Amino acid sequence: MGDIPAANFYMIKRIIPRLDIKGPHVIKGIHLEGLRVLGKPEDFAQYYYEQGADELIYMDVVASLFGRNSLHETIARTAKHIFIPLTVGGGIRTLSDIRKVLRSGADKVSMNTAAIHNPSIISKAANMFGASTICISIEAIKENDGRYLVYTDNGREYTGVEAISWAREAEKLGAGEIMITSIDKEGTGEGFDVELTHAITKVVSIPVIACGGAGNMEDVAQVFLETQVSGAAIASLFHYEYISHHKFDRQYEEGNTEFLQSGRTYSKVSPCTIPQLKKYLIQKKIQSRI
Repeated sequence: MGDIPAANFYMIKRIIPRLDIKGPHVIKGIHLEGLRVLGKPEDFAQYYYEQGADELIYMDVVASLFGRNSLHETIARTAKHIFIPLTVGGGIRTLSDIRKVLRSGADKVSMNTAAIHNPSIISKAANMFGASTICISIEAIKENDGRYLVYTDNGREYTGVEAISWAREAEKLGAGEIMITSIDKEGTGEGFDVELTHAITKVVSIPVIACGGAGNMEDVAQVFLETQVSGAAIASLFHYEYISHHKFDRQYEEGNTEFLQSGRTYSKVSPCTIPQLKKYLIQKKIQSRI
């Protein structure tokens, strides 16, 4: 991967639980498909906040299908009790959408589909709300020729856009942060796509969040040690730990609850708490906020 600057090992790294949300529930799948209901967003958010999460990400995974983000009430309820940065994405297409999400209590917005279809919205949003408020989400698949191409609508729609050049362009347009998700790795527990993540961090100077694939604490350490990402967005590691200690709530009436009712976990994931992960990272000489 090449030499990583020594200073990278001493930067404080952010641990960011990512909550993919469909309707009223946190869900989880593999490759962004086969979505399983896991619980209520506010419950997960409160638990992660109390455990020491540095930030949270709410992603409305079906919002792009309907052209709107429906998380405003959930955001408002969460923001009353959670005092760490909250990023919200999914279905955000206009400056008005951004304003509504921020007014609901979010600190940042994440855009993918809208930015690809209308790149100028990045500049307009950065000018209106501040670059630090605008995160560009890049969901990528590795093609047979080795290129990473961007997909939209939660990994459903092919764009033909090359991911690394798009990251560079997004920064030029005014984005303050990039979240890179490997669809190939997402939900598999096989580790982050370090090659993709490293390539993105080499071409931009703004903060980059790695997302997709963490199956154990070693995977998180690897992406911090071998790339210059400033944060890791993590779902399965934390979610499966959470549901192992919280009873199934019969109020979860919608969606695929069979997995939740079974009491099983995903075999390729070794769940952990946020304090356990941060302690492990510090042992690996990776600075983490306790």
